[in-house]
Amino acid sequence: MTLGRLAPRSLTAKLALLFFGITALAFAVVIFVFLPRLETRLQEQQVDDLAKVVKSSAPELERIMSTDITGAELDDAVARLADRTNTRITVLGVTRSSFAPEQFYALSDSNIDPEVTPNLDLARRALARPGLPVTARTNDRGQVARALQLRGEPYWIGLYERPFDETAAAVESVRSRLLLASAVALAVATLAGFFLSRVIAQRVRAVESAARDLAAGRPTEPLPVTTDDELGRLARAFNEMQVKLQSVDRARREFIANASHELRTPIFSLGGFVELMRDEEIDEETRREFLDTMGEQVERLQKLAVDLLDLSRLDAGSVAFECEEVDLGALAGEIAGEFRPAIAQRDAELDLELPDGPVGAMCDRERVAQIMRILLDNALRHTPQGTHVTVSAARENGHAEFAVSDTGPGVPEVSREQLFERFYTGDKASGSGLGLAIARELAERMDGRIALASKPGETTFSLELPASEGDGRGAPT
Repeated sequence: MTLGRLAPRSLTAKLALLFFGITALAFAVVIFVFLPRLETRLQEQQVDDLAKVVKSSAPELERIMSTDITGAELDDAVARLADRTNTRITVLGVTRSSFAPEQFYALSDSNIDPEVTPNLDLARRALARPGLPVTARTNDRGQVARALQLRGEPYWIGLYERPFDETAAAVESVRSRLLLASAVALAVATLAGFFLSRVIAQRVRAVESAARDLAAGRPTEPLPVTTDDELGRLARAFNEMQVKLQSVDRARREFIANASHELRTPIFSLGGFVELMRDEEIDEETRREFLDTMGEQVERLQKLAVDLLDLSRLDAGSVAFECEEVDLGALAGEIAGEFRPAIAQRDAELDLELPDGPVGAMCDRERVAQIMRILLDNALRHTPQGTHVTVSAARENGHAEFAVSDTGPGVPEVSREQLFERFYTGDKASGSGLGLAIARELAERMDGRIALASKPGETTFSLELPASEGDGRGAPT
């Protein structure tokens, strides 16, 4: 273990200090907040008990004071009553004068303590409330005073006192045990925080090391996921990210290979035709044939460039979408008309199954037209000569739907999951494998989706878009 791991900025030290601080704070609150409150409650309870003693013994003290008794006999009686009630009893006489406040003087005291003088303020309060006990509490004792009456008139004051020695001893015992428990708890909490933080830090360092290896391009094994806590979910998310990054890296490499192939083939072809036309004496018919082939290759390069540009703009979020009400039926008819020459060239058949009324959808007209062209081109490019293609539009389950179906061999089940991935091509047909990926991105940006249903002899790509609230009349065509 290095000193760096115990530095205040390390996770281990921070968590250990956090455990220590929380435990120390908890015990400090108990010792300095709740323990004084407990002591106060115990003292109040002791004063209440003393008031009950006064209530039961004050009549006997009144009877003693009402008899003809000497001072020595009074001291003995007060002392016996004090022993029986476990209190200190002081009997005060009262001198009244119309010219001065009441004056009190001691008649008897069960335990004369020169350091503790009678509470005269409490005596005056008791004199003002004859027959009722009056309580007071100091730091070290509880006091109760009651006026002693003779023929209904208060003549004397009985002061009862009881020290808080038992309460103080109980609180001190609790405080000592709390201090001992807090010391043990602080040690345990610090050790627990240290070892727990070590475990957490090791798992975090494993993620950090794997992330550095991944960033450096070094091979990285998946992190073990042994728990379902936050760190376990972090490891699982890291593994998922690693898989996705590997997938992206494979796609990048495949793209480089595919793009290189797609670019190299037409470029080499164009270069060869240029050299032939420059160096060879060719007749007009051959020359036109060369020019037609060169035009096809240029068109192929243009399509690849447009697809790459569309993908880069989608990734950058710079493609603008203008949502409006569009009649999918009318738009499908227009796009199908654009493919008449390609259909004739491939000796294919095209049927339009469009409803009499409009099929209104809320979408971007140009982007939907682009998706339709991709789906139709895909149906013609990846099916044999003479394939029957059907284009349809309808409302389905609250959505506006456009679909392209063909009678080709179908899409293998193993390829269906990858078909919408970038750069994936499922057969040897020409193409960069970008069209369906672009179509899916565009559909999702318009709150729609593209679905695939395929079986031998029938494949259908359908585009679902949010239906417009109206019936589609007046939609741009």
